[in-house]
Amino acid sequence: MTLQTPAVAVEEPDEVLEPAESSWKSILGSTFTFITLVLLWELLVRELKIPGWLLPAPSAIALALADWRGELVRHSLVTLYETLVGFALAIAVSIPLAVAVVYSPILRNTIYPILLAFQSVPKVAIAPLLALWIGFGMLPKIIVVFLVCFFPIIVATATGLAAVPGPLMDLIRSLSANTLQTFVKIRFPTAMPHIFVGLKIAITFAVIGAVIGEFVGSEDGLGYLILISTSQSRTPLAFGALVLLTVMSIVLYYGIAFIERIVVPWAPKN
Repeated sequence: MTLQTPAVAVEEPDEVLEPAESSWKSILGSTFTFITLVLLWELLVRELKIPGWLLPAPSAIALALADWRGELVRHSLVTLYETLVGFALAIAVSIPLAVAVVYSPILRNTIYPILLAFQSVPKVAIAPLLALWIGFGMLPKIIVVFLVCFFPIIVATATGLAAVPGPLMDLIRSLSANTLQTFVKIRFPTAMPHIFVGLKIAITFAVIGAVIGEFVGSEDGLGYLILISTSQSRTPLAFGALVLLTVMSIVLYYGIAFIERIVVPWAPKN
């Protein structure tokens, strides 16, 4: 006699969101929330009759963006240049150093603690010293951006390189792979998602670092424009610069995320 397994009814979920549908719902929800907050801001400023030099309405900020668009674009390009150059320099130094730290116990026990101690020093305190030593040109701002971006990238890279599962390493050793082959075929591909996490964190810090450098001493950039406009009680212009800094950070972040989708298609989508 043959035993038959009873059929089990599997209930399908009422609604399964496709990734594209979920993404569109997220975008629409965020947009609706943003528009609601802006309208509430405009209403409160008008109803409470808050002075424009204290808290400008969104309409006043939009007018300042239109009136000062030439200056805002020029200063934005300066800040963007400082951000990208410092960020690229941090990548060029951090990733090779992380590889060296992972593969060298001596470096891991000597340089890594020093890097951790250096990271605890506030970059706001370093910026005036850089201006004193180097001057008030663009180089001090690039160095501040580099210092802000350096640690997240090196920590993420080192973590990723050390995150290879033990069984996979045993397998690659059983195939008699040398150190270079192990790095190229196993360690670096495994570390790529971690590296991009560090890059996405660092790129948002990079804009902050550029503004910190411009606050200390500069004649260009959005940070300089914020200082000048607030000292002259042109608060709508200062808010306009803040809007551009926010847009810059968001665009750069999603730019890195877009590159990640292309370079590391196996990375978790978030």
